[in-house]
Amino acid sequence: MDPPRKGFSPEQIKDLSAPLDRAHVKQRQQGSSRVSYVEGWHAINEANRILGFDAWSRETLSLRCVSERERAIGRDQKPGWGVTYSCTVRITVSCGDFIITRDGSGAGHGIDVDLGQAHESALKEAETDAMKRALMTFGNPFGLALYDKEQKEVEGAPTGRPASATAPRQPQPAAPLPAERRAPEPVRRTVAAPTAAPTPVRRRAAPVERPTNTPPPVWQSSQPADPDHTL
Repeated sequence: MDPPRKGFSPEQIKDLSAPLDRAHVKQRQQGSSRVSYVEGWHAINEANRILGFDAWSRETLSLRCVSERERAIGRDQKPGWGVTYSCTVRITVSCGDFIITRDGSGAGHGIDVDLGQAHESALKEAETDAMKRALMTFGNPFGLALYDKEQKEVEGAPTGRPASATAPRQPQPAAPLPAERRAPEPVRRTVAAPTAAPTPVRRRAAPVERPTNTPPPVWQSSQPADPDHTL
């Protein structure tokens, strides 16, 4: 029988201490600077993967509305509401015979023309923010590496920069298409240059041969001959 495990397993410790992949890092504008963070769904997904689906839980210890006021919203300056909540969340992890608890506090802000929608947005954001701050204490995969200004434990190229300083790749010529996909080549027809029309041959008419020694024509009367008529 294996002895009871006390604390995280070697595989869990390896995952918790691994660098944070920059592909999972997002940024948002906050005042005059940009802030790096990991999204809430990613933090939950990593907790399920590393800690275990049935080995951790989340408990909301406190949730309080600290601000609610009317304000103009958007370019059209529509009348609306601005709401802010504060929250504290506790993360409990079972690892062998040990139970580990970590607390985190966060805040959320909701802006909407509808007061109920503003409260809902602020409440969800506050709870997610507090959960991420509690999970962050377990290691880099939950965003701990982002609290280092130099981000030494963040692996990958910075956002917006190439992964290496090598020269940009030159465009490669497109591969030729298969014969069955090629468009038929146009038929080129050669038009012969016009030639000069042949000059017609003029032939002389042959002379009409007239017979010689032809006897003169004999005149005959059209009246029947009269036997009693004497010249």
